[in-house]
Amino acid sequence: MEAYPEDRCIERRHLRIKGFVQGVGFRPFVYREAQHLGLTGWIYNDHQGVSIEVQGPLWALERFHDHLLSKTPPLARIDQIEEERVAILVDEKDFVIQKSLQGKDPAALVRPDACVCEECLEEMHNPKDRRYRYPFINCTNCGPRYTIIQGVPYDRAMTTMARFVMCPDCQREYDDPLDRRFHAQPNACPQCGPQVYFERGNEISQDPFHLWTEAILSGQIVAVKGLGGYHLACNPFDDQAVKRLRQLKRRSGKPFAVMAKDLEAVQQLCYVSGKEKALLESTERPIVLLSRLRSGILSSQVAGLYRTLGVMLPYTPLHVLLLEALQDALPLPVVVMTSGNLSDEPIVTDNDEAKDTLKSVADAFVHHNRPIYIRCDDSIVKIAADNQPQLLRRSRGYVPDIIETALEGPPLLAVGGELKNTFAFYQQGKVYLSHHLGDLENMKAYQAFQEGIAHFERLYHLKAEFVVHDMHPGYLSTTFAEQIGLPTLAVQHHHAHVASVMMEHHLEGPVIGLAFDGTGYGPDKTIWGGEVLLATLSGFERVASLKPVPMIGGDRAIKEPWRMASALLAQIFSRDNYPEDLPLIQKIGAPWWHIDALARKVNSSISILTSSMGRLFDAVAALIGLTPFASYEGEAAIMCEMLAGEGKASPYPYEIREERSGYWQMDPTPLIKDLLADIFRGESPSVMALRFHHTIAEMTASMASLVYRHYGIDHVVLSGGVWQNQLLTRLTLDQLHSKGLRTFLNHVVPPNDGGLALGQIGIGCNMAQGLKSNELRDVQRRNG
Repeated sequence: MEAYPEDRCIERRHLRIKGFVQGVGFRPFVYREAQHLGLTGWIYNDHQGVSIEVQGPLWALERFHDHLLSKTPPLARIDQIEEERVAILVDEKDFVIQKSLQGKDPAALVRPDACVCEECLEEMHNPKDRRYRYPFINCTNCGPRYTIIQGVPYDRAMTTMARFVMCPDCQREYDDPLDRRFHAQPNACPQCGPQVYFERGNEISQDPFHLWTEAILSGQIVAVKGLGGYHLACNPFDDQAVKRLRQLKRRSGKPFAVMAKDLEAVQQLCYVSGKEKALLESTERPIVLLSRLRSGILSSQVAGLYRTLGVMLPYTPLHVLLLEALQDALPLPVVVMTSGNLSDEPIVTDNDEAKDTLKSVADAFVHHNRPIYIRCDDSIVKIAADNQPQLLRRSRGYVPDIIETALEGPPLLAVGGELKNTFAFYQQGKVYLSHHLGDLENMKAYQAFQEGIAHFERLYHLKAEFVVHDMHPGYLSTTFAEQIGLPTLAVQHHHAHVASVMMEHHLEGPVIGLAFDGTGYGPDKTIWGGEVLLATLSGFERVASLKPVPMIGGDRAIKEPWRMASALLAQIFSRDNYPEDLPLIQKIGAPWWHIDALARKVNSSISILTSSMGRLFDAVAALIGLTPFASYEGEAAIMCEMLAGEGKASPYPYEIREERSGYWQMDPTPLIKDLLADIFRGESPSVMALRFHHTIAEMTASMASLVYRHYGIDHVVLSGGVWQNQLLTRLTLDQLHSKGLRTFLNHVVPPNDGGLALGQIGIGCNMAQGLKSNELRDVQRRNG
């Protein structure tokens, strides 16, 4: 205890603190600070965060307040402190931690799951420690949070740990305010906590690590239960094992992520910058997209032609032990660690569900008996072209962190889009954005979407007054919005993309929005995706787009890029001069006249038209010989980026044409003609891919500059799945900056459809405010 200076001015203050202050060691921290400063009073968890009353000399109270902000525990975060003077209690002698307050609507923030901390790892590796090699060691500075919590306040009874009764030793730690595990809700040890076991056929073992190593070395696929769900693991140096995983998981094209034991192992596979190292070692422990070393030693089946590799470090003690078991068994302690699901389905979380769903894929299982309440896939992040971290999938480690805004409006629910779905709630300036849920066209993902919304409503007592949805009438999220009995607000897809960046950067607008993606429903009932918008959160004007092209076969064109290529060819050539000897024609395996007839049939007034930049990338990728068929949306475009490499290249020609006053079209027809000339000259596909990227960057920047000169707006926002393309984004940013334009990208939410819900919230707040203002004016008119 510090000695008091001569200060007879005693006060008592009540503090209400909001932020991440539950389950992160905040109360024992406050207790220790109060004891150290000789203060009396109390602290308890409530449904807003924590409440504190503290009494003592003014100097001590001021130092206490300073320490709250400067010495907070690693996982704690204070967002707001409300402080007021209250009456002094004369006979109070101590500072105490009281029981949590029950019974009011909860608004306390739930902390995302955090990777195992260094102190716990030291104990786990200490043979003399009672938690030696215990796979579920944790404390208030680490461990599961969001994936095990069922309600707030965050007490053990409200988590999936409620079934595990603490032994006397664990209970003493839990009750001791000076212990690192004071009120660590998942606290446990080998005597009283969850257990891990290995299962293969009829074989069950409580010591899984030797059998896990044996299974990996023998080429088997092992399903491993982690923090937010199962992974499927195999030997990344074994071609047959990885190829078999691809076949059984029904994932022919997408690269697999890997988990490496430590940074040293990662650096033998990839280039790692300082910012990438910080992401790899952060408490969130996402999958980080890294540039591969040319001398990579992994099987080519892991990432194919990709120049990048998704890598993560172990984030649970179980993962640490599993990777340590492989230390001397493999060339590097690295395993394929991909989501435990079948293609397009949500990640599996339950033991019995895993044995049923993954039995066709996994040869063995590493189970544990700590239930997962909310499935939560791994997050994916990269260092973007502006040298800042950018989330590509926002999930474990980042959810349910809130996004603070200056918005005003009624409570809202935004249901996102169809692909890479996330939903969001808005209430009193805060956006509660969900974890990644996947593609809603899959029934299990749609069920997870519905369950997730219900969970957020219960967890935070959220009650929306409006539901915001995409304008597309065929999305399941739209159907859901229309069926739940709330007033609906429809938001155009690309406006939501642009608004998501505006929300992140607190931009009021208007901005020039470059919304480039694969698919989005336009108000003119065509498929948009190469859009230049003048936008605010209140509305938008479409000032430019790519020249629309027919989609042969409608949605089939998304997975069959040859269809978009054929549509472009039919616009350029007549039957008499059709390039029937084009390599693409041979790859498709159908007569050129059949393809040409199909293309001309849809080149009519009744065909579906698209202005999608993503589909243009697909068409060019098919033309230069990459793939006429794609195993997932965007594969051809990604292959085009991977092939292009780096370096300078002369752009192909293009045309920007004013179709009507205030609306321009970017016409790629000259580009396609010169590209075909390159193809027939035998130009390298990598050179053509690079020239194409330079062309799109220059055309986009020229279009933005034209809009700037016309309207005087110099803020340019880039959003939509196409801007995940690192090369295109870098080239475009360079061009825009050279023209004196200010640029803004997504970072907190993905530029793909995983960020739509945030944009929908921003637009929806303005729409709802307008509706309420109109209702008020109507009432005022009626009342005279």
